[in-house]
Amino acid sequence: MATSNDLKNGMVLVIDNQLWSVIEFQHVKPGKGPAFVRTKLKNVLSGKIIDRTLNAGVKVETATVDRRDMQFLYNDGTDYVFMDLETYDQLNISPEVVGDAKNFLLENQTAIVATHEGTVLFIELPTSVVLEITYTEPGLQGDRSSAGTKPATLETGYEIQVPLFLNENTKVKVDTRTGDYLGRASE
Repeated sequence: MATSNDLKNGMVLVIDNQLWSVIEFQHVKPGKGPAFVRTKLKNVLSGKIIDRTLNAGVKVETATVDRRDMQFLYNDGTDYVFMDLETYDQLNISPEVVGDAKNFLLENQTAIVATHEGTVLFIELPTSVVLEITYTEPGLQGDRSSAGTKPATLETGYEIQVPLFLNENTKVKVDTRTGDYLGRASE
């Protein structure tokens, strides 16, 4: 148990027998009336996002979430297979749970796998990853009709927008939260 004053981003709460992850929170102390906490919560299993206001100091039930570093081994056609780096146990995770992380996952890459009572909740990737461009059209000098960007396919099959000067076999840094190009990777 914790109070609404102890909330942190990423904390998982149990509300109405469902798991909700805190996306953002704000302590509000109006000039008149009691203080309260305005939160934005995401349902861990369904992905639904709600706004919830809690009175300051109210007790909230927290869920025990086990976060472990695991290595992505391979996709067996249906599930994604991860290996616990401490126990070497393998864990099959469904594509629904992996979600958009599949766009940035390479074999042998480490990710954080969060579980609650044996159920995999979500996968956390680093905020940015380095991936190689496998296909892109050559950029034409002087072509500024597309604001200086062109589509490029990464080694995971995901497509992003990159500057015109980048070519195939170039390693780029990509934001895993938004899928945006962040720059060329330093070799």
